[in-house]
Amino acid sequence: MSEDLWSLPAPIDAELTTPHSPAGSVTLIIPTFNEAGNIGELLRRLGDALPDHLPCAVLFVDDSTDDTPAVIEKAAAEHPFPVSVLHREAAEGGLGGAVVEGLKRADTDWIVVMDADLQHPPHLVPELVGEGERTGADLVVASRYISGGSRAGLAGSYRIAVSRGATWLTKGLFPRALRGISDPMSGFFAMRRRAVTAEALKPLGYKILLELAVRCRPGKVAEIPFVFQDRYSGTSKSTAREGLRFLTHLAALRSASPPARMIGFGLIGLSGFVPNLAALWLLTHAGMHYLPAEIAANQAGVLWNFLLIETLLFRDRRHHRHRADRIGRFALLANADLLLRIPLIAVFVATFGMAVLPATALALVTTFVLRFAATEALVYLPRTARKSHTAGRHTKS
Repeated sequence: MSEDLWSLPAPIDAELTTPHSPAGSVTLIIPTFNEAGNIGELLRRLGDALPDHLPCAVLFVDDSTDDTPAVIEKAAAEHPFPVSVLHREAAEGGLGGAVVEGLKRADTDWIVVMDADLQHPPHLVPELVGEGERTGADLVVASRYISGGSRAGLAGSYRIAVSRGATWLTKGLFPRALRGISDPMSGFFAMRRRAVTAEALKPLGYKILLELAVRCRPGKVAEIPFVFQDRYSGTSKSTAREGLRFLTHLAALRSASPPARMIGFGLIGLSGFVPNLAALWLLTHAGMHYLPAEIAANQAGVLWNFLLIETLLFRDRRHHRHRADRIGRFALLANADLLLRIPLIAVFVATFGMAVLPATALALVTTFVLRFAATEALVYLPRTARKSHTAGRHTKS
């Protein structure tokens, strides 16, 4: 990834501030994608809102394909607070990935995240930080869903319904992690830098607050109300594709623990019966003998399972091995399951005297657990982890 980082009025290097940032200092991280029409007004309103006693620096993390970085450079010269821009040529992780890049460069007491389109009112930035200092909270969320808040700026009943539905879904999936957060879809919040471990974050798309709350588990949470405004300029970045990325992100977060991954693995395996049976019906009705048709149809289920597991369970572990290698190993393990199950049933019946039905059920459970463990270890375990483990054994011996 190629990056271009510059700052006005003073040049900066790897971090936005020095290790001796004053108490209560703030880095305002603003991810941008083709927001040239909003920059001047945004910085003007920030200039009006930021009090002199609040040490604040603004970092734009930019994925634009237009002249947004040049517009930021020109507008920044007119303001007394430090303004920097980090331009990413590869927009890895989307808006959430942009925020994580900003987090890695910030070394202030507080991080405030907001959008550039002015739907998040700049005058609330000091109030977010002030609420955190007053209450001792690690995370302060600007919420549309508490008294005094409103989602008025959402365009149309469809977007309102989608936003509300996404809120209910996320709170239902993560009741403990999102306790005290009425608006987990908010993109406007303040967080103490010490409560964030940037390396633990694996964002996908634009719902970075959800990622931070689930993976970093901040201690105390506070909220302030805000009225979601109309866009100042440009068009919304919310698309059907972003909606799919959001659902994928939810699945990845929910399956982060081994038990949750195993449950997801089993549910995906069950769903594989649909393409398996559909392929079997098509092949037998086309005149193929049922035995080779069974084998061929099983591969349809294997492919279905592989695609879902790749997307929903192991998205962040796909890059250490070539795709053809992964699918070859996965298919081998999935088909070996058939070969292992019958001998296991025979052992359970002949050696342990079990009836055929419970022996079959036990064999299914056993091969499922073995297949899950083998898939995780042989298909998706990073090579570096295995090499490190091996090196550790050699050192001890």
